[in-house]
Amino acid sequence: MKKYAGILLMSIMLFMLTACGASKTETADQNAASPAPAASAEQPEADNTDQLILYFSWSGNTRAVAEEISSQTGADIFEIIPETPYSDDYNEVLDTAQREQSENARPVISGAIDDFNKYTTIFVGYPNWWGDMPMIMYSLFDDYDFTGKTIAPFVTSGGSGFSGTIDTIRSLEPGAEVTEGLSLSGDSAENSAADVSKWLTTIE
Repeated sequence: MKKYAGILLMSIMLFMLTACGASKTETADQNAASPAPAASAEQPEADNTDQLILYFSWSGNTRAVAEEISSQTGADIFEIIPETPYSDDYNEVLDTAQREQSENARPVISGAIDDFNKYTTIFVGYPNWWGDMPMIMYSLFDDYDFTGKTIAPFVTSGGSGFSGTIDTIRSLEPGAEVTEGLSLSGDSAENSAADVSKWLTTIE
């Protein structure tokens, strides 16, 4: 009797081992047949913006506003730098600016704007020097054709604002649309976020 019981027990164990092996083999086959998850595709690079910020800054005030506009819009940014640098001395710069105006000078801009034609909206910033744009801004408008583009001007000053320079820009670039401008005092340039945000909503 014990002999038959042993044989029966061995048969049951053998059956269970066989079934377990088959199950593992089937699972392995299924895993091998299942394709591995596809690697995530790289995200395409964002299209280049069609907005550009062009600015000239001597003291850093106009630069601060330009950088705030860039932060809020994602626009590309290009600093207008004279090939011959201005002095670091404030009084000497005032004299130079006045002399350039009297001579109707066109200071040479260092470097060139890449792919200028692809931009449709151009933010143009400058300080008010002697009631006018710095003469290097005239060089900018001489060097580049803004026809068909939108120009959004911004200025920093000690209180003189634009002093008629928006009309000057319109006369220099008759084929462009010139928006309402943003005028800030030099003292508020470093904290211009709220003013920039409000202005951007008016020119959209």
